[in-house]
Amino acid sequence: MIALLSPAKSMDMTRDLIGETTQVRFQDQSEKLVNKLKKQKLNGLKNLFSVSEKIAALNVDRYNHFSEEYNESNSRQAILAFDGDVYKGLNAVDFNKTELKRAQKSIRILSGLYGLIRPLDLIQAYRLEMGTKLKIGRKNNLYEFWDNSITDLLNQDLIDNKSDTIINLASKEYFKAIKTKNLNARVLEVNFKEYKGDQLKFISFNAKKARGLMARYMVKENIKKVEDLKGFNLEQYSFSPEHSSDNQWIFVR
Repeated sequence: MIALLSPAKSMDMTRDLIGETTQVRFQDQSEKLVNKLKKQKLNGLKNLFSVSEKIAALNVDRYNHFSEEYNESNSRQAILAFDGDVYKGLNAVDFNKTELKRAQKSIRILSGLYGLIRPLDLIQAYRLEMGTKLKIGRKNNLYEFWDNSITDLLNQDLIDNKSDTIINLASKEYFKAIKTKNLNARVLEVNFKEYKGDQLKFISFNAKKARGLMARYMVKENIKKVEDLKGFNLEQYSFSPEHSSDNQWIFVR
């Protein structure tokens, strides 16, 4: 099985590299996007990203200094570089060599800039959400730009891993980049909720962290069978049969 995660807006490029490194597989496509973004001025990027002037300025600087070469001085492994709620749950800094290999095989990160990232792929600091309406040639947005590319590569990864199941831990914005009709796998949606009084609610911050925790559980416990995911019990979550269906599993606490 392969678990899909969304990237994070916040990044930490100061962490020491761990284990081996690999190169992103859509580097040519990423360079096209970077070259397009390098042409954006401060106000243009601010409006395109719908961000503050401070964040826009940060990313103008990032893209102006973007390098075609990915190395230890300008890049970090994706599993370390992303620093949002999901990755706090994943907490990959304590993975040993065996666990890093498992993660490299069983986790994929969807990205507006890089398409489909493996955990040990070197990436440079960036910001480009999948829903950004960036026009590239005749393509009106990133969904059109990536088209079937991400799905085709994911299908190849499924073949290489001898897997037929996708564990979707990504957001709707990012999972929309997958052409599900062309995906040669079962898609299992996994969600997390919690009781507030008598009501079962979705709490975004906690759910994001729980997605990372689920990916961590897969790696740490060396989960190979989908059914074994029902044993997930980190931070008091447990599988809820009454709220789940065959292809949508709900964990509650």
